[in-house]
Amino acid sequence: MNNISYLIVTTVANFVQIYLALIIVRILLSWFQTADWAANIISFLAPVTDPYLNIFRSLIPPLGGLDLSPILAIFLLQLVPQLLGAALL
Repeated sequence: MNNISYLIVTTVANFVQIYLALIIVRILLSWFQTADWAANIISFLAPVTDPYLNIFRSLIPPLGGLDLSPILAIFLLQLVPQLLGAALL
């Protein structure tokens, strides 16, 4: 793998890791929506993470009030650096 391909793969992988962390924080804080401090953080994270999560929410409806769509969203997001690395080899 040449230097430019390596740079692309590592940049995308780093972005994905940061975005995954934001999604996980958003999911965990959704359990504490009534807390003022959590609402402030959610109001920052929602516009960043919800467009991606909404894609999967439209595919997988909540089951008994439990939203399982972030599991698929996280799984697919983790595949991106691996697929990109395999494609650039």
